[in-house]
Amino acid sequence: MTTDPQQQAALDDKWMQWALSLARSAAYLQEVPVGAVIVTQDRLISTGLNLRETLAQPIAHAELIAIERAAQILGRWRLTDCDLYVTLEPCLMCAGAIYQARFRRVIFGAWDPKGGALGSLYRIHEDKRLNHRYEVRDSVRLEEASKLLSNFFSARRKKTDPS
Repeated sequence: MTTDPQQQAALDDKWMQWALSLARSAAYLQEVPVGAVIVTQDRLISTGLNLRETLAQPIAHAELIAIERAAQILGRWRLTDCDLYVTLEPCLMCAGAIYQARFRRVIFGAWDPKGGALGSLYRIHEDKRLNHRYEVRDSVRLEEASKLLSNFFSARRKKTDPS
């Protein structure tokens, strides 16, 4: 991680763009458009996209897929030198996995007021009862991430609307 805030913001923007491209791929598959990218020292380690419908798995969230791949690639479960970029605020399940993997930072795009665990409903990353805390940066490419989700759900509602 760079100590220059402007340089770090530019890197965060770059990697979030990559995560958004994965989210668009998920939408193409008729999945909720969420994408995740794991990076260390500005080097891509793994990616994931939401595949719950495709795999018929309730835990096939973009973050969990990317975390599992990163651990396999790096050969370790502690991802203390890694940053996770995800287009939607992680849910409680994903925030728990992020905590377990010991991430350094999590950067997300859109807020999830119905299920978010990094500020909306919970603040897992700041819970002093846990033995690991991680930095969170929110609202990176917020408008683009939010619009991708709202457009997806709007189109889905139109398909199911009988009128």
